[in-house]
Amino acid sequence: MPEKVHAPNQKLKLLYLYDIFMKQTDEQHPLTRNELIEKLKLCGVNAERKTFYSDIQQLKNFGLDIIMNNTDYSYYLASRDFELPELKLLADAVASARFLTDKKSRELLKKIENLASIHEGRQIQRQIYVTNRVKSMNERIYLNVDVIHRAINEKKQISFKYFDYDLKKKKRYREGLRTASPVALTWDDERYYLIAYYEKRPDNYTNFRVDRMESIEILEDKPAIYPKEFSLAEYTNSTFSMFSGETRTVTLRFDNSLVNVALDRFGKNISLVPDGDEHFTVSVNIKAEAPFFGWLFQFGKKAEIIRPDDVRENYLTQLKEVLSVME
Repeated sequence: MPEKVHAPNQKLKLLYLYDIFMKQTDEQHPLTRNELIEKLKLCGVNAERKTFYSDIQQLKNFGLDIIMNNTDYSYYLASRDFELPELKLLADAVASARFLTDKKSRELLKKIENLASIHEGRQIQRQIYVTNRVKSMNERIYLNVDVIHRAINEKKQISFKYFDYDLKKKKRYREGLRTASPVALTWDDERYYLIAYYEKRPDNYTNFRVDRMESIEILEDKPAIYPKEFSLAEYTNSTFSMFSGETRTVTLRFDNSLVNVALDRFGKNISLVPDGDEHFTVSVNIKAEAPFFGWLFQFGKKAEIIRPDDVRENYLTQLKEVLSVME
């Protein structure tokens, strides 16, 4: 005989059962048949024992990885789209991302928690600490990212306002609207950057902090313009702290103890040329500006600029300027 309908939500039985498995069970927290039936009753659904097994089978046919413990005949959802270690990784990234505000980080963390069972979600809550981390002050950044992605996909130019903060933490807008052809979005030093061909700097690319962009609009009647082919990997490897500038070929001499450093920074495709028994040289295309000099300085006398001469002199000049302040 067909199951009698006595409850207002009876037609939703499989949906409620699906929700219970997703939110309330995992390997450490199975539910017996009677427990599942009681939880369905709390949802306004009557579940008879004789149809219980067919309901479970329908969910399994739908794709749920439901496992039964042979010892106590309890059931749990064995796998989800995201496993707990993966969710913790995503949660850490969201909590650490400086381009997200505190409010947006907490909203996203709550959504990540909901991808796990309520029991595993508590582990994510305990693991993540957001308060007092350095975060963005721009609440609209995630909307900016969406608009920019759309402009990149449609190969259209964008216009936007760009601003800085003053000593009172107030926005100070740079003069006029900027127009640029977006090429790519990249995440560097926990911040989002737009890499774009900028109309005021012909034959070169410019980086913009996405959290300092406002009023972004796609210019529907203006197709994107690019001066040359673009490789995101090559561009980011040549850039320090997303600082825009001219790319130069620079030869560096490192102590052998810095092999890992060179490979981590410039990629495994660079050539390491032995220079005596204790050193090696590399030739790389980089933006030889202040952020690069700052990166190089941390290695002290274990790293040296060999050529070109003007880059070497610029580095020496900057070192002297720092020393003059310290005297």
